[in-house]
Amino acid sequence: MTTSTTLAGQYINIPKHIAIIMDGNGRWAQAQGKSRVTGHKAGVDSVRAVVKGARKAGVEALTLFAFSSENWQRPEQEVSVLMDLFMYVLTKEVKRLHKNNIRFQVVGDLSRFSAKLQKNIAKSEQLTVDNTGLVLSVAANYGGRWDIANAAKKLALQVKNNEITLDDIDEASLHEHTCLAQLPPLDLLIRTGGDFRISNFLLWQAAYAEFYFTEILWPDFNEVEFEQAINTFDQRERRFGKTGEQVK
Repeated sequence: MTTSTTLAGQYINIPKHIAIIMDGNGRWAQAQGKSRVTGHKAGVDSVRAVVKGARKAGVEALTLFAFSSENWQRPEQEVSVLMDLFMYVLTKEVKRLHKNNIRFQVVGDLSRFSAKLQKNIAKSEQLTVDNTGLVLSVAANYGGRWDIANAAKKLALQVKNNEITLDDIDEASLHEHTCLAQLPPLDLLIRTGGDFRISNFLLWQAAYAEFYFTEILWPDFNEVEFEQAINTFDQRERRFGKTGEQVK
């Protein structure tokens, strides 16, 4: 499930796939007497830091929770800024990702986004499609329940079209239709901002992931903090249903 390498002078197990719930942007800004949107903009620097840290550590896949299906309920101005920020990342940051051999993709229900944004997403994905380094997935208008229901709908359609039978449906076949199915299994889920929940993120994928919660607000989360999360992961005993003695 993991690969071994050296990070910061220590021999550790590196998770192949890390996901992050980037929480605390708004509170970070409000604590400084600024608008919530300022925090979202500051959070872009943290994204750059973790992408750099993931590449340096040898992580194969990094998935970031940028906008949940529930986030549409936020104030209209904040949603608008988030969409503008997303557009900026697609037009500016993706070029940098491409230069570093990073493959970029967006997962989620993209149908609710503007035609212009959907076009830019497709353009960005196409630019990096042949890159062979880190896979950076951004979850936008994504929900874990939606992901599972969407996979179930695809299987139901296959049954309806007589492509498969009910007996063909199992955990493996459902997994094949979920987002991120082509990536390594999720090893580590990080949440910043102090809350101890996963907020409908990667519910299927997180079944055996290790969780790492930190009080640090997302704009203050840097490469050093990212390294600490990986070091903590290395100390966990991953049993996958077995006993500790069997694993050893």
